[in-house]
Amino acid sequence: QVQLVESGGGLVQPGGSLRLSCAASGSTFSINAMGWYRQAPGKERELVAGISRDGTTNYADSVKGRFTVSRDTAKNTVYLQMNSLKPEDTAVYYCNARILLPTRIDDYWGQGTQVTVSS
Repeated sequence: QVQLVESGGGLVQPGGSLRLSCAASGSTFSINAMGWYRQAPGKERELVAGISRDGTTNYADSVKGRFTVSRDTAKNTVYLQMNSLKPEDTAVYYCNARILLPTRIDDYWGQGTQVTVSS
């Protein structure tokens, strides 16, 4: 079992920045990858950025060059630095931890944190 606690959301003006944090606890040694997803009203949840155990990162096209995912292994914490925020970035952001098992994939989710970009 993995528990995820997110923090750092809020209201920011267009062009501003926010940093989200996700602290993992429990069976963190089993985690293969962590990521950030978001879900806007009326839309499906989408992957924003991910980071694998070896440090490889990937990003949605819509956030490339603006968002950066990173981690502090000692603290079992993953971050999402969001710069040049746009109104279309408004959504609930969820932290995800993925464990790859021989016969299934286990996904764990945080409670979500609201990010609102508005003037």
